[in-house]
Amino acid sequence: MEAVVVGIDVSKQRLDFHILPTNEAFVEGRDAAGIEAAIVRLVPLNPRIVAVEATGGFETVVAASLSAAGLPVVVVNPAQIRAFAQALGKRAKTDPIDAAVIAQFVVATNPEVRPLPDAETQALADLVARRRQIIQMIVAERQRQKRAAARPARSIARLIKALEKELTSVDQDIDEAVRGSPVWREKEDLLSSVPGIGQTIARTIIAELPELGALDRRQVAALSGLAPWTRQSGQWRGKSFIGGGRSSVRAALFMGAMTAARRNPQLKAFHTRLIAAGKPKMVALIAVARKLLTILNAIIRDNRPWQSA
Repeated sequence: MEAVVVGIDVSKQRLDFHILPTNEAFVEGRDAAGIEAAIVRLVPLNPRIVAVEATGGFETVVAASLSAAGLPVVVVNPAQIRAFAQALGKRAKTDPIDAAVIAQFVVATNPEVRPLPDAETQALADLVARRRQIIQMIVAERQRQKRAAARPARSIARLIKALEKELTSVDQDIDEAVRGSPVWREKEDLLSSVPGIGQTIARTIIAELPELGALDRRQVAALSGLAPWTRQSGQWRGKSFIGGGRSSVRAALFMGAMTAARRNPQLKAFHTRLIAAGKPKMVALIAVARKLLTILNAIIRDNRPWQSA
């Protein structure tokens, strides 16, 4: 029998389902009753994959509930779904059509099913994301402050002060969460043992890359958006690029790589060799970030702190 695949389009009020290979479609509300009804309907089908499109956070409770019921859930990138729909020539866009496209995308690409973050890890990730948002707001306000007249500048100064107070509060919440978990505390200590990895970077990785240590170096690089992809056609060879993956993790690793290229003896020597070989500075930095990620992955996998070569 052909494996069953389910595509789910999530909107604010409803969930549209499409089941392959039967092409059965149905709708449920995006509430506790609707999700429970969907679980009752899907579990007997024993689907190979249940794919939920990421939709501004509306998918979080849905994916977590389905996963808790033992269903193999993947959360798929909406940009990839839309590109796939365009490749199929589907210009119309409705919720039922989107659900069908999601199911077809899964059949075509066969994405890997990974365990979703547990509730505590998701809560930590939310705090880390909130911290990042507050910092972005502070930076934006400071830029406005430079150009502001006297009266608006006073308003901006008050807002910056309030944001800095909130940032301190969020930092305390993150610290309590990490220090209250023996597992996270151990991971933080292991990651922070690497020169170039500070407390903030370690906590970002713990929260937003929980798969670290459970994947090989190529898989974890792809998940972080540090795996290079090439462009070529016939005799033409384009430049390699990185992208996709988890941008917040990639940004944290870049910050770590910039510090490691100066202070980590092993990675400093690696960076120096690349520059001496004529590699552009950004290419060398990306290589350092990827090597740093490989080291962190091995440290968590082996449960052993950094040891200088």
